[in-house]
Amino acid sequence: MKKQYTVLLFDNGSLRPDATFALRAIAKNLSKQLGMRVEGVSLLHSHKIEADKLNGEPATIIRRRFKLGISNEEHHFICLPLFLGPSLAITDYLMELIEEAKVLCPEIEILVAPPLAGWDVTNPDHRLAQILAEQVSTIIGQNALSRSTNLVLVDHGSPIEKLSILRNTVTNQLKDLLGNSVSTTTACSMERREGEAYAFNDPLLETISFDTVSKDASLESLVVAMFFLLPGRHAGEGGDVDEILQGLVENAKIKNFFKTDLIATHPLIYSILEDRVKSVLDNSSEA
Repeated sequence: MKKQYTVLLFDNGSLRPDATFALRAIAKNLSKQLGMRVEGVSLLHSHKIEADKLNGEPATIIRRRFKLGISNEEHHFICLPLFLGPSLAITDYLMELIEEAKVLCPEIEILVAPPLAGWDVTNPDHRLAQILAEQVSTIIGQNALSRSTNLVLVDHGSPIEKLSILRNTVTNQLKDLLGNSVSTTTACSMERREGEAYAFNDPLLETISFDTVSKDASLESLVVAMFFLLPGRHAGEGGDVDEILQGLVENAKIKNFFKTDLIATHPLIYSILEDRVKSVLDNSSEA
């Protein structure tokens, strides 16, 4: 009999209901596209949101979902990361949870799909840059921005260098796709840990400067390519990124700013996720 897999589309987790609603919406749409059961779960945090803030449907986390699956005699899962790159949350913490589940139920099968960029941060899926290029071009067109406009791609910032390599590589891909429609294209992070060991996250968004253009040009509008997937306390409305950008305006570093939509709002995300599921199913059938 053909195995029936449950796909666990998972993010890191947030205490903001908007992030859970967004995750669930993506899971629902992907389920229709795949013709498979897809559930939105988180690694951490989301289970602490009060159920009445989630339309009465409490959020869950992967550890709890594995235990529920075991008690229900569900034995086949695909963990599908809604992550841009190979975060430690996937390569370390998720693996710990899988080992826990296998101790409880040795016959359980849990496949882990690659993140959106793939495992190789030096050669990420080109569709991420394509999404950002379309979003940036829309902003430029809708607001009639000039070619002296500066563009920054901002990510969260990570304690592992490979995610900064991913950010920089996608920024270079984006720059190639946009050509001369913007003046400068700079990769930066929202935050970083202190110390020289984490300098690979630099520059920070709050300290961004545009040395390659004139002072007058640096006061043009700033287009911000958001290298984030879901709303939360960092990327959501009124979140940390917004506060930093508003500070740049108040300090006359930029005239104003325009942010792209979050990456997971783009329809191309479903093509990437479908490919990730198919890749692990193909590998499983070959094993």
